[in-house]
Amino acid sequence: MLGPRQSVWRLQPYARQLIAACAVVSCLLMAGCVRRRLTIRSSPPGAQVFVDNQEIGTTPCSASFVYYGTRSITVMKDGYRTEKIFQKLSPPWYEIPPLDFFNENLNPIETRDERIVDVQLVPEEIVPQQKLLDRAQSLRDNARTGTITPLIGTTVSSNPPAPTSYPGQGLPGSQPLPYEPLPAPPYRP
Repeated sequence: MLGPRQSVWRLQPYARQLIAACAVVSCLLMAGCVRRRLTIRSSPPGAQVFVDNQEIGTTPCSASFVYYGTRSITVMKDGYRTEKIFQKLSPPWYEIPPLDFFNENLNPIETRDERIVDVQLVPEEIVPQQKLLDRAQSLRDNARTGTITPLIGTTVSSNPPAPTSYPGQGLPGSQPLPYEPLPAPPYRP
């Protein structure tokens, strides 16, 4: 019959192996990760970049991101038209649930997901000074007389559209008016 001290000494080699196995498994579990990077380049370079209204630098520049979705990218440079882009960042196949759990936690290799957005800047239209002054004087005159000035590129009809029905009337045959839902707001994570 073994005493209490002798049984402890027999379990000790197994305990060491168990601790070593746990350490190896935990190292493997912590090894996997995904590095996500968004790079914005412009032609010409040197433009100021905002991603989701946060400045990230001047082009070419990069920023890491955590979540996929639609990003609002604004690129500005003196002498060029400001470009606003809504870039959709779709997840790759290995980031779709439940595969993302295995890729981020059990995969011992670091995965890199790099996205590049190229922006071609257009030179800003230079309006002659006299044309600008004439437009300003026209707006002043219209404001004094109470005339409504339409936006550039829109037409104004002199006859207002006839109402199709009054509230509560509906369509002929007591059918309700067609309902058109509002457009969905842009996605902002």
